[in-house]
Amino acid sequence: MIIFWLAALVIALSIHEYAHARLADELGDPTPRLAGRLTLNPLAHFDFIGTLALFFIHFGWGKPVRIDPFNLRHPRRDEALIALAGPVSNLVTALAAAILFRLLNGLAFSFWITPTAMLLEATVILNLSLGLFNLIPLPPLDGSKILFGLLPAPLAANLEESLQYYSLIILLIILFLPLPGGGTIVDVLLGPFLSFISSLLLGVPAII
Repeated sequence: MIIFWLAALVIALSIHEYAHARLADELGDPTPRLAGRLTLNPLAHFDFIGTLALFFIHFGWGKPVRIDPFNLRHPRRDEALIALAGPVSNLVTALAAAILFRLLNGLAFSFWITPTAMLLEATVILNLSLGLFNLIPLPPLDGSKILFGLLPAPLAANLEESLQYYSLIILLIILFLPLPGGGTIVDVLLGPFLSFISSLLLGVPAII
């Protein structure tokens, strides 16, 4: 099971970071391309600390894609679009994996208990989780850059300045502070929704 989860995580992170890099390049910033990030090779997106964190605190990350806003034609809008590309790519990947799961499951009654099915299911769940979690509007998550791009410039600047002091603390609280009824804030916020969408996409009870 661990192998399936790790494989699915590698897929999700690689696609997420590649999507950032690809759209940045399309919008005129060659920085990710020059840094070797226009690839689905997981090694290009590997972050040592993020990987260690995954094993020890069950929360990790890939190497952030660096961009230079001065290369963008419309910096605020384009930065928001580049940020959005990551979560959208994960949601599209989850949908594609779910469609493949459904097609293969229709060919064989016992498919849903095979290793391929387990990998596809893990791919659906992890891509949904990564995509939705990154939409939370707290730095350094993608949702914050999307929010700043949508708000008027003065308000966005003030909010960004305020959040830079507290966002990490807030993020740690919603990730790790245990609630009286069990779980964490992020479990309560995203858990039921993720479970419902995953079951809806896959059409079978969870096996992982």
